[in-house]
Parts: sequence; structure tokens; C-alpha cells
Amino acid sequence: MEARRFQAARLFAKGESQGAVARALGVTPVTAHHWYHAWHANGRAGLKAAGRAGRKPRLGPKQLATIEQALRAGPRVYGFSTDLWTLPRVAAVIERLTRVRHHPGHVWRILRGLNWSLQRPARRARERDEAAIAQWKTRRWTQLKKTPAASARGSSSKTKAASRSSPSSAGHGRPAGTRQS
Repeated sequence: MEARRFQAARLFAKGESQGAVARALGVTPVTAHHWYHAWHANGRAGLKAAGRAGRKPRLGPKQLATIEQALRAGPRVYGFSTDLWTLPRVAAVIERLTRVRHHPGHVWRILRGLNWSLQRPARRARERDEAAIAQWKTRRWTQLKKTPAASARGSSSKTKAASRSSPSSAGHGRPAGTRQS
């Protein structure tokens, strides 16, 4: 966009009209009018891009690299009792390393900028006994599994008495042998 505005400035300097500039650059006459007045008032500097929108980030690239290195080191290195990073913990480490305070609710933006994603640990009971679970799977589960004969496919024929879909075998609907009136 800035290159098109600079091209408009060159055309204005050659004496082209606002309408001709609008047609040449494929913009509306109103846009060419604004560009002309900005160029007339401030020259080429009036047509420069506005720059970054919004507030500048409080953490620079070097600080972000330091934060990522700290995150890779793990929470225990920074005195936390578990290996789980939480947003308040990350906020505390950021403040400790950079002296920049971030609300824990907004730390996820920094993490997303570092290509970190949300990871939740699997919840398991403290009383979980892996040996007992393995034994149950090998012994009791094999007893509870259905036999191949029980899992065989049934008939879908409505004329067979033993059919799963026949009224006599389902127990609902019209009794077998009665006519519909």
C-alpha cells in the first residue's frame, strides 16, 4: 500500500490530476483526494505507513528467548514443587527474569507467541495400582469377554422367529399371528 501511495506522489509531482491518479492506480477518487492532500501538506513523508497499531510489546526478542529457555528448564528449577507449568507460575518466572509484570490471565498470549500450547496432564488416582490393573486385564477381563458364538451376527429377517427384529422376539408390538385390521 505504501508503494502505491509513493507512486501516487510521483504522479502528483508530474502534474497528474487526482482522477488520473485514481484510474492509474485502481483506487477510488476519494482515496486519491486524501493522498493528494497528505502529499501536498507533508510531501512524501505524509504518505508513509502509520506503523504498528496498538501498544508496543513490553518484552523484546532477547527477553522472550530468555523466557523460553526458562520454560524449557522446567518449573522445579525455579523452586516449584511439581513439573507442571501453570499461568501464575509462568507469570512469576517472567517477572523474576525480566522485571515485567503480566497478569496470569494474559500470559497465554506470550506462550502462544512462543509456539507453546496448552497441555493437560492425565488425571490418575494416587491409589492407582498398575500391577493390580495388569492382573485384572489378563485374568478377569478374559473371563468377562463375550464368546465368539455370542457375538455372532443375528438374522435381520422379519419372517424368522428368532430374528432380533421380529415382533415375537422383541416382546413389543403385535403378538405373532394376529392380523392388522
